[in-house]
Amino acid sequence: MTKMTAIATVIALVAGPQVVLAQEANLPILRDTETEQLLRDYARPILRAAGLEKQNVQVTIINQSVFNAFVADGHRIFINHGALLQSETPNQIIGVLAHETGHLAGGHLARLREQLARAQTQMIIGMLLGAGALAAGARSGLSSGSTGLANAGAATFTGSQSMIMHSLLSYQREQEESADRAGVKFLTATGQSAKGMYETFKRFSNDSLFSSRGADPYFMSHPMPAERVAALEEIARTSPYWNKKDDPALQQRHDMMRAKISGFLERPETVYRRYPLSNTSLPARYAHAIATYLHGDLNNALPQIDSLIQTQPNNPYFYELRGQALLEGGRPAEAIAPLRKAVALSNNAPLIEILLGQALVATENKAYTEEAITILRNAMARETEQPLGYTQLAMAYARKGDLAEADLASAQAAFLRGDNKTARDLASRAKTRFAVGTPGWVRADDIVSAKLPTTKKDNSPRFQLQVGSSPQDRPGRPGLVRDPDPGPDANQ
Repeated sequence: MTKMTAIATVIALVAGPQVVLAQEANLPILRDTETEQLLRDYARPILRAAGLEKQNVQVTIINQSVFNAFVADGHRIFINHGALLQSETPNQIIGVLAHETGHLAGGHLARLREQLARAQTQMIIGMLLGAGALAAGARSGLSSGSTGLANAGAATFTGSQSMIMHSLLSYQREQEESADRAGVKFLTATGQSAKGMYETFKRFSNDSLFSSRGADPYFMSHPMPAERVAALEEIARTSPYWNKKDDPALQQRHDMMRAKISGFLERPETVYRRYPLSNTSLPARYAHAIATYLHGDLNNALPQIDSLIQTQPNNPYFYELRGQALLEGGRPAEAIAPLRKAVALSNNAPLIEILLGQALVATENKAYTEEAITILRNAMARETEQPLGYTQLAMAYARKGDLAEADLASAQAAFLRGDNKTARDLASRAKTRFAVGTPGWVRADDIVSAKLPTTKKDNSPRFQLQVGSSPQDRPGRPGLVRDPDPGPDANQ
């Protein structure tokens, strides 16, 4: 037990939160079409410059308020919503994405795993040598020589730990500096300034002057000694784009994104401190409208949202917000029109399609059943890991009387939530309702035969908060209710 604990401690200290968090199957992921599209636009040129454009690298938002970003495999960059909220300019977030892309392009994760595996082997050898010396001391009796052997054994173990830790930390520093250089290279290749990257890293370098207690994970996992920041500034200033400003339209989108995060995720008093009522800018009005509806004042929120729509009549996310507010306010029939508009303006964004399908189902009007099934199936073909979509699809199929498809959709929702028993039970029942060998039977059989996840898989909070039938289901958030789950017996 001691051996494994010591090894785990070394790995955690060296790898930092970016590896430890990535191993958690139940990361608190946020989903929002507007924010995800902005991050894709930020990342696309950087990934192209890095030669990773065809690698399907995704930027995933974590529901954590501290500043952090990390890579967990060769295909994902994770970034906390706290980093988005704290960044004042697009360039600051683009700089962070460029640095993390440097890790991906350099294959640093694979190399770090090799280093960790080597360190683990070295640690075990050191422990065995230390244990051998201790055992020799025990066999020698309680003589002064045995005490020397015991001390030697302890020193061997402690020395091996110290040496391995030093080696791993040195290796990580090399990786971080390499990612810095690569990030500046990618930014220069895309005609963007590295000033935002430098500003962010300088902030964390300054933070190191204070106690590490309560420090942001980004500082803990991305060591920022002053000499490293100075080296970054030196290479960043050589770029001809050092003083290049962000495009005003991009800055506006960035400000809107930050306002949206504030409105949805911060307490009302915090929102109004950040965006006082005297602030009549579009981002401030966006945050005010979200906070107003989210905390139970739908009648006052709707005119605010309508004012946003009048300002930008082709903005899909304002229509999405109106539809979401109406849906969560218990008025699903009224939510359909703005959500149809949001789907059309967003080029059929699947998360917004799921919200529209949810509104159609929530009306309990059978006339909408076929449309809801079509929309939800189209959305789930592109968003295959959204339990909410499958839950709504199950409800629509059940209303139609297609119990085989309803059971299958419910099983898929349970599978994604990590509810192993329910997923198998529903899939087994679906198999009895499908003809053997049909596509539905095969999908159900896959679930029955699969090694199911033991924790939730992207059953995560979104800005599109789930809606059900009773506002009492979500205490402390008036008008917001839990995602309805038909459960194993709903489709009987």
